[in-house]
Amino acid sequence: MNTKLKCLLLDDELKGLSYLKMLCEQIPELEVVKAFNSPLKFCAELPKLDYDLCILDIEMPEMNGLQVANLLNGCPVIFTTAYKEYAADAFDLNAVDYVRKPLTKERLEKAVKKALSLHNNAKETKEFFHLNTNKGKAILFFDKIAYIKTSENDSRDKVARLFNGEEFVLKNITFDKLTDLLPTADFCRINKKEILSIKAVQVFSFDEITSNLISDQGKNIKLSLSENYRNEFLQKVKI
Repeated sequence: MNTKLKCLLLDDELKGLSYLKMLCEQIPELEVVKAFNSPLKFCAELPKLDYDLCILDIEMPEMNGLQVANLLNGCPVIFTTAYKEYAADAFDLNAVDYVRKPLTKERLEKAVKKALSLHNNAKETKEFFHLNTNKGKAILFFDKIAYIKTSENDSRDKVARLFNGEEFVLKNITFDKLTDLLPTADFCRINKKEILSIKAVQVFSFDEITSNLISDQGKNIKLSLSENYRNEFLQKVKI
């Protein structure tokens, strides 16, 4: 699985933050979204950021890392600290890991792999996601989604069609983000502009998929299967 965790970093010491960022950038499973040296700035920007994991120092002025973690609505956290006395409190918050300073790449990488495993397991067992749509904040169950395509009105938006024919415009979201959110085994990117539910496949050829979805004209909807995504598609339909 090629999932990368989008990560936020927080450490009030600039030297320590720079070192942490350098280590994170050497770990293939991580994508550093932003690094902060102030808990207050970190918390102020949270609503505007897309992230899967937070790596937090604990001993900081203004707010400590434990207090910050309480504001993350269950987002996975790796704590880094030179103080062992916080370990019990950290695990009470269901921290992914508690890494003692001085940090090493090997120890941090071990914590990140644990976070990635938890992330992938949660994605596969989750039954829905909630996204901003043209109809408001919507909960969409994975087993109800037939396919997702790029909106003709705005390429930043995507249109999700359900098996019952209902459609939602998903606002300002990328295919990469959708691929990360959707259960890996149940959906496949089939070309640059479409993701298809495996359940929607009726028959297929080398470059075309006939779905079990019916168009307004009463015919089965046909979709193109591009070369770049063909191997992944064939693997998922067990060919």
